Parts: sequence; C-alpha cells; structure tokens
Amino acid sequence: MDKFGKSQPVRRFEDQRFLTGRGRYVDDIAPEGALHAFVFRSPVAHARITTLDVSAAAEAAGVKLVLTAADLEETGATNAMQTSPVKNKDGSKGATPQRPFLAKETVCFVGEPVALVVAETLGQAKDAAELITFDFEDLPVSVGLEPGGPTIHDEAPGNLAFDYGLGDAAAVDAAMETAAHRVKLRIDDNRVMVASMEPRGAYAEWDGSKLHLCVNGQGVWDQKAELIDAFHLPEEKVRVTNPDVGGGFGMKGMTYPEYFAISAAAMTLGEPVRWISDRTEAMLSDNAGRDLVSETELGFDDDYRILAYRVRTVSNLGAYNSGFAQHIQTNLFAKVMMGVYDCQTVHLDVKGVFTNTAPVDAYRGAGRPEAIFALERAMDDAARQLGVDPWELRRKNFISADAFPYRSATGELYDVGDFNRVLTRVETEADREGFNARKEDAARRGRLRGMGLCYYIESILGDPSEGAKIAFEEDGTVSLYVGTQSNGQGHETVYAQFLADQSGIPVDLIRVVQGDSDLIKRGGGTGGSRSTTVQNNVTLDAVGDIVEAFTAFVAEEAGVEAEKVNFDDERFRAEGTNVSPTMVEVAEMARARSRAELLTWDRRAKLPGRSYPNGAHVAEVEIDSETGVVEVVKYTVTDDFGNLLNPLLAEGQVHGGVAQGIGQAINERVVYDETGQLLTATFMDYALPRAYDLPMFGFTTEPVPSTANQLGMKGCGEAGTVGAMAAVANAVADAVWELGVRDVQMPFTPMRMWEMLRQVKVAAE
Repeated sequence: MDKFGKSQPVRRFEDQRFLTGRGRYVDDIAPEGALHAFVFRSPVAHARITTLDVSAAAEAAGVKLVLTAADLEETGATNAMQTSPVKNKDGSKGATPQRPFLAKETVCFVGEPVALVVAETLGQAKDAAELITFDFEDLPVSVGLEPGGPTIHDEAPGNLAFDYGLGDAAAVDAAMETAAHRVKLRIDDNRVMVASMEPRGAYAEWDGSKLHLCVNGQGVWDQKAELIDAFHLPEEKVRVTNPDVGGGFGMKGMTYPEYFAISAAAMTLGEPVRWISDRTEAMLSDNAGRDLVSETELGFDDDYRILAYRVRTVSNLGAYNSGFAQHIQTNLFAKVMMGVYDCQTVHLDVKGVFTNTAPVDAYRGAGRPEAIFALERAMDDAARQLGVDPWELRRKNFISADAFPYRSATGELYDVGDFNRVLTRVETEADREGFNARKEDAARRGRLRGMGLCYYIESILGDPSEGAKIAFEEDGTVSLYVGTQSNGQGHETVYAQFLADQSGIPVDLIRVVQGDSDLIKRGGGTGGSRSTTVQNNVTLDAVGDIVEAFTAFVAEEAGVEAEKVNFDDERFRAEGTNVSPTMVEVAEMARARSRAELLTWDRRAKLPGRSYPNGAHVAEVEIDSETGVVEVVKYTVTDDFGNLLNPLLAEGQVHGGVAQGIGQAINERVVYDETGQLLTATFMDYALPRAYDLPMFGFTTEPVPSTANQLGMKGCGEAGTVGAMAAVANAVADAVWELGVRDVQMPFTPMRMWEMLRQVKVAAE
C-alpha cells in the first residue's frame, strides 16, 4: 500500500483550478455575445390563466424573443417533461399529469415557468418581463400533506399520485398479534432545499443543424435523450455537455423546463442563449428534498427480537412528478427499509400526493436517508419505551456476520457485513463510557446533554454498468474518458490516481474527460454513490486489456515469446533482454509502427451486484433549556466503505453528508403558507448550517471488503447524510426523555425546541 495512488490520501488536483478562479462553470464559459434569458414565473400557487399578453415585452428595448407555451407548440416541440411512474398496489401506474416546459392553461405552484424573455442583456430581459400582462382566475390551493383537498390534476382525483405497497401486510398483522411488545412512532421528515453553491444554469446554441446544450448537471445522456424527444431531432444533431459543476446532490440529476425553453429560443433565433437562476429563483423552482410523514410500528418478542415492521408513509411530490420522484419514497426507500436487522416480515405502504408547491425529487441519499431515519428513530424510541439499552437492542437484532450473503425482506442481496464489529469500534471512538460524566458536566452548566446512535446501511444505486476509454495521445499524454460526472466529489483526482497506480502512467500525464455526449457515447452519470465504484472497476478492466495487448506487442518487438514478458505495474520487462518500456513508451513504439489499434481502448463492464456501505454515527447534543438552542457538540463516525482508494476524499464526502444531515435536523425547513406562497425564499428566512453549527467530526473506517466488485469497494458519497439525521434526532430525544418529552420532531430550531420543553413544563405545573 505504499505506492502512489494505493489507498493514499492524495489532495484533489482540481482544487488548484477551483481555488484560483479558473473553474469552467457554465455561467463563466457561455459564448461571447450570448443573449440573456429571464424566466417569467407564476406569482400564484394555483390559477387558470385568463390572459397572457407578451406583446409589450416583445417590443421592449433589447428584446429578441418572448416564448410562451403556444410559441413552443407552434414550432412542433413537445411541451411536456418526462417522468417515470411507479406501480400502484392494484398493478396500475401512478398518475402522470403533463408538466409543460412553459405553463399552459393553468399554473400549479409559485415559481412555475410561464414565459421566457430573451434580450441582449439580463437587465433588459428583466425589465421586459415587467411588461407581461398575466391575468388569472384563482383556483383552490392544496398544500396539506394528505390525500384529499382541492384537486390539482384531473389525472389524480383527491391529489393521490400513487398508492404503493410492498411486503406482506397479512403476515405483518399476524406477527403483530402475537408480539409481546408493539411500539408505534410518528416521524416527520421535513422538506429541505438543496441550495447548491452554484445555482442551476445552462446555455444553448444552434448552428443551423445541431443543438448544443451546456448545463451544470450530473450527466449528459438523460438530458440528450429528452432533447431529442422534445425537438424531434436525430441523435447526431444533439450534443450535451457538463462543465465544472458547483454541487449537485441529486437536485441537478434531472432535467428542468428552463433547459428546453432556452434550447427552443436558441433554435428560433440562431443565436446562443444563456440562463442562470438567482438564489430566490432557485428556491422557488429547484426540486426540493424529503417532505414526508411516516408512522412506524415495530413488533418484538419477549426477548426483544423484532418480529415485524410496518411503515405507513404519505409523501409530498409537489405540483408535478419530477423525473424520478415517484420512486424515491417507494422503491428506493424499500431497498434499506429493514436496515441491518434480521427480520423478514415487513410491509411498506406509501401514498404520494400532489400539492401546490415546487416538485420534490432526489436529495443526497434519495430514499435511503428517509428509510434509515424512520427505522433508527423507531428502534431508539422502542428501546426507551421498553426500558432496554438502545445499543444492545440493535446488537440483539443485527444480521449476524456469518449470515451473508443475506437476502433482505425487500429483496436486496447484502453481500457482506460485520455490524457488531463496526458498532464496537464506534463505541470506543465516541467514548460512550465517558458520556455520563459529560452529561453531568453539562447539567452543572444548566444544559441538557444527550447521545444518539444511528446504524445505517445504504444501497448503491444507478446503472451497474459503465464505460471507460483510454487514449494515448500524440503529445505523450493519456486521456481517460469516463461516463460519470463530477459535481464536487474529486473525480479528476481519484480516477487519475487509480489509473496511475494500475498502469504506471505518471499522474500528471493523465487527463480525465467527462461530460460530453459527442466524446462519450454512453454513460450512467453521477448519482446514488455509484461513480467511483463503477468507473474504476471498468477502468481496471480496460487496463487489463491494454496490458494483454501491449505484452504481445513488446514480445514481438523484443523477439521473445509473450510468456517471457511481464508487467509489474510500472514497466513491461522482457526476460533475457534489457527491454523494459513503460506503458507510455510502448504506446510511442506502437505509434511509430503505425499500430493505431493499440492506442485507443474502449471498454464497458457491468458489476455483478451492488455494494452496501454501512456504519454507525454517534451524535452528542447540548440543549439550552431557557432558549431552546440545540448544539451538536460531538460527532463520531465509523464506516464500513470496504477498500478505500483515497481516504481523504472519502472522509470529505462523509463530512459534507453529515453537515447536510445536521442541517436538516437542526436548521433547515421549507415553509409555505396556506396560499402556497414560499415563506423561506431567501437565506434570511432559510437557515443553512454554518461552520459554527458543526463540531469537529471523528472519522474512522472498519472495512469489510465488498464481494460485489473486484476492488472490494463500497460507495461513500451519500453515507454521511443517511446516518446523520437519526443520530442527531436520537440525541435530542435522549436529552429530553427524562423530562417527559416524547414527541420529538425535526427541525430542532430554538423556537420548536423551546415549545417542546415549555409544553412539558406547563403540563407538570
């Protein structure tokens, strides 16, 4: 492990570029002279459009074009977003009401795009938008998180988008009847904004025959497929690129109406058109995360072993289905529904509802944080109600290390795991033994202190197959073409580091190429913690192909049999000769011999199974009972990510994920009023966690290498968030349990926490 690249904490190469202002972000690299687009958005949550007059705006200074739904449809474009429904309990598909690129006949949430104004400057476009006459007839607004209320779409009576079920309801009922203990809990999972550092943006250009969309997304191929469908263009006439991306977190993993609208504008005008949202615009129109309410029930036998688990959930989809929305709280939630516990009797019941709010889709973890949050809150609450140790209740119910591979109750094949080993390690790292002393010290200072545990597992998602192309260039460099897309994870570093380690190619000669549908014909993009595992596995296969072919070529050049040539990860060595070229030198020899077939290697591979990262998070909080302020004062993580390629990057991913989980638990909450107006539309009203809200994180690994890929890896991109919410919530519950507080719901803002404590105090008086 002492070679460069093998599990070494290499600093990110791309940071030099980013930190010195040389990043290639979409709003920095738009073509010179590109026109500016501004989106005119609905100011109301639900209304029938009676007048949409853009004539004055079209005549305003500098304006080149104003697009409406009618204009789009006149061009022959398909004015509708694509979505993927789930199957209902009865086998039918979930409701799929049309979501137009630009509003047609009705508007369904504040911020919905209605018209696109294109002008020479952004100021001119904004001024022109003020001249648009938009009259409407108010329709009833539905913002409640339950089926029923004023219907938004005819396709979804009572606003029921889907009615999903998984598992054996009858078996769960029977098991609950025989259970010695039954514990129920209601769990709110608050809506949050993704708030990526770089807001969504794109530019489009049309050369008369080919459309190019440059967008700060998480992959180019879904975008390309939908552009082809929307504008009825042949595949070779559409190119999508992703430049540097300043944060994605799932929110940028799907298409949005603005990208189609600016593409239509560029095609109409024959000039490039650029658009980027401002922060309030992003808060109004970006897909939100989470937003569900669950009721859990656990049944235990006399020895506190789990007999059955039931979850009933109502999930808010917002006004429309976003691309993957119906799958988040259903299929993806189900993947880790039973977590790390050995129970085969489960039932999941989920109802998705439409409301007059912005759409909700994937946010870091996409269903797995929600499932683990529900389960780990339920386990912790059950332990407290039953009077048993929360840590020991988990240990008693863990899937044993000798039970793997283990088929979960919801069909996942967990390949490996040693959960007790990981929990024992984190118990030491978190100094659980010393907690009582810390709690007593907090009490002397007039503060309530609590410790919370979450043991999580997650399933790596996305396409298990991926491609890689390695090209030896004329200038002596090597290009590695990848099918994933970095949006802050450090892919340029970890991919180059891995290729350098496996091939002996100097890392400074390797150029990672990503995010261009013309250069990379197929790829899975980035999401579901898939990237490093799938990409490096196929890169390893490609290197294997190169070594095999280069071995034969070197043997031919040296005049020896191929069996007498070996590759030691740095050089090819021919026995009995002094021939020992590096891989780059072999490529130069092949070029000199006009052996072009040896210079470019294209490989595709599919993993035989998914990996399941898991681990334990331990949070400690202190609460000021006078003000309700909750502070996370200590945070410890022990993860099983299998073999790590770059521990520094893995730890960074955990830090970011934990920060987002703590943010949701303590600070963040999207609020709409009863008319559907967004009350948290700026950072004055929406509280992202700041540096002083976060403690130093303790991070250790206790690896159990995966058997589902040849590198023994497990994804780590979303793990921090999956574990953080329940750890913090359980710590808060622990801190206030002795006071009699039982209903503990996120976010634990000072006002909400103060109210919880006040109600108990008043009840005791």
